[in-house]
Amino acid sequence: MFVDNWKDFWRWHSTYAIAFLAGLPVAWAELPADIKAMIPPSWIPWIMLGLWLAAQFVRLRRQAPSQ
Repeated sequence: MFVDNWKDFWRWHSTYAIAFLAGLPVAWAELPADIKAMIPPSWIPWIMLGLWLAAQFVRLRRQAPSQ
């Protein structure tokens, strides 16, 4: 059911990428309105899609074996 090295999940780059994505809504809520206004609302879904694709890429990318 799990990958062989599931106990090392905290070392995976994708874990950090997904944690970053999970923290974005909190960071967005804390940004001042003038900074939020610099990003057009129609761009937000595309930015999130790009970040999600990046997270998927780092999950699939071969990482150095653990020492």
